[in-house]
Amino acid sequence: MGEHIKYYEIKCEKAINELKRKIPYGWDLNIYRGCGHGCRYCYAVYSHKYMEGENFFSDIYVKTNSIEQLEKQLSAPGWRREVVNIGGVTDSYQMAEARYKLMPEILKLLIKYKTPAIISTKSDLILRDFDLISELARITYVNVAATITAADEKVRTQIEPYAASSKARFDMLKQFRKHTNTSVGLHFMPIIPYLTDSYENMNTLFAMAHESNVHYVLPGVLYLKGETRKLFFDFISYEFPGLWDKLARLYKTEGADKAYKNDLYAILNPLREKWKLSKSYMKPMREKLEQTGAKQMTLFDTQVE
Repeated sequence: MGEHIKYYEIKCEKAINELKRKIPYGWDLNIYRGCGHGCRYCYAVYSHKYMEGENFFSDIYVKTNSIEQLEKQLSAPGWRREVVNIGGVTDSYQMAEARYKLMPEILKLLIKYKTPAIISTKSDLILRDFDLISELARITYVNVAATITAADEKVRTQIEPYAASSKARFDMLKQFRKHTNTSVGLHFMPIIPYLTDSYENMNTLFAMAHESNVHYVLPGVLYLKGETRKLFFDFISYEFPGLWDKLARLYKTEGADKAYKNDLYAILNPLREKWKLSKSYMKPMREKLEQTGAKQMTLFDTQVE
């Protein structure tokens, strides 16, 4: 099960928070603070500096009044049924959700108020709520995305020790694609230089994405900022010491240099074409929201792919 997890129940003033940048979604919903998946590249570890807990991966804060606060916001006269991103900071289907079971009630409210949603997860626990997500997808746009980084299960367990296996995540996507009206996608991120950027890894993941019939693949190279940089390099020094110097040279700043990215995408893009995988996560959203007349359509004056 991983590190010993402690749960702290807290109250939130708002369930969803409006974002300044409105594409591809305008609102963010995070029902937990901290995450038990233990990903060694997690960009969200900074968020625990606002909390009393010391360990992002084992001190998990549960917003127990999220359901009550969400209904207040969705039932307000000014609510425009904009797309809500669920779990943008911490996974809503992490181990805590098996205990607290907040997501079924969240989904029931989205159904009640016909609110479109994006759900990104590294857990197959989401299949527990298959029927509710399917019902929501019959009413409005729903995207279910799995973040998957490594085909090799040994590597996967090193970088994401307490998340579901890559195969389990692909199987989950396949279920949603085959039996519901949801948009499904592979988030191939972060791509970790010298660890998950090989031709073999990308080819295998894209083949599995093709088999799962995903609507799109969204790649992204590792970005190291603040606390994430220390977390990642501490991990590399312990698990992959031979890569430390190469990665330190590549990451003199927060991002990998342009030359590396150009070389990577020179391999990645032909592979995506080989497996007939779309790069557009906006297309299925646009089509569905046009059908349902959701207010979010005003955001598509500027297209982002």
